Amino acid sequence: MARQAVETLRDGDALSEVFLAVDKQLRANRNGVTYIQLDLRDRTGGIAARLWNAGDAQFRGFENGDFVRAEGKVQNFQGALQVILTGLEKADAGRIDAAEFLPRTEQDPAKLFERLRGMLLKLNEPNLRALGDVFLMDDELMKAFCACPAGVKLHHAYIGGLLEHSVTVMELAERMIPFYPGTDRDLLLIGAFLHDLGKTRELSYARAFGYTDEGQLLGHIHLGIELLNERIPKVVELTGEPFPRELLVKLKHLILSHHGSLEHGSPKVPMTPEAMLLHSIDLLDTRMHMVLRELKEDRNNPTAWTPYNPTLQRRIYKGGPNGELFSSGNGEGYD
Repeated sequence: MARQAVETLRDGDALSEVFLAVDKQLRANRNGVTYIQLDLRDRTGGIAARLWNAGDAQFRGFENGDFVRAEGKVQNFQGALQVILTGLEKADAGRIDAAEFLPRTEQDPAKLFERLRGMLLKLNEPNLRALGDVFLMDDELMKAFCACPAGVKLHHAYIGGLLEHSVTVMELAERMIPFYPGTDRDLLLIGAFLHDLGKTRELSYARAFGYTDEGQLLGHIHLGIELLNERIPKVVELTGEPFPRELLVKLKHLILSHHGSLEHGSPKVPMTPEAMLLHSIDLLDTRMHMVLRELKEDRNNPTAWTPYNPTLQRRIYKGGPNGELFSSGNGEGYD
């Protein structure tokens, strides 16, 4: 019998299946009655679940990243699917193929890496090309780079997500440079490669996606600067010349400013043409990925709108039946 994958679940389905447990919380309702809230995940997606009237003993019966057998019923609540659980217990991990539970990029990682490698090898500036070579020669780091997700939840949250996101940002940069004469192509391209590289140390992804202790304490921006600093001496050894000081400062600025604003986690705001363009392209790819994911994962919702997304701060219009632009009660109108 085929497993009940998250992407196949529909309103009213009875559920009895093994999933990966993540983001578990023990909460209390307004009457002080405790319940467990968690996400159930497999490689096809995730779904919120609740076990009512659950105590501390049940909560401690499994950990984030454990496999659990979930029993319950799927229901549509405020436009989104959730599972109301009747049973929840830890499953035997030894009898489970972990590959079934981690989502993966739908693209071919080998082809993605070759596209990235090709762009780095075509850099013209000698120091930046040598820097690209040094990173490409680090097999352990490149293996992590190809496997790491780009996020835990928000965007490209799957195995190979960091590679996919980085290649997209680099290719978008390559296409946009001709529209902005005076922008340094080589600097922008390698900055696009480096901007999220610190996530290889920030994120853990052996089973459930989460943060390493180092990642929690330092964050990927700081860790990206560390990765760059560690490899500059190897570039000097390769070229036989000092790495230009101003070029190194500009590279670090690309990493430090790519979130765009202080309130979004950037230690510095973009202050070079390359930094401004990198931030804009990075934001474009992350937001469009989230929008398209909302449309793709909006299962069993009969309305023309997706549920409200707190990160995007909006609902996404899917289109009315038979191509109609407007349908009653599906959106938020104006008086």
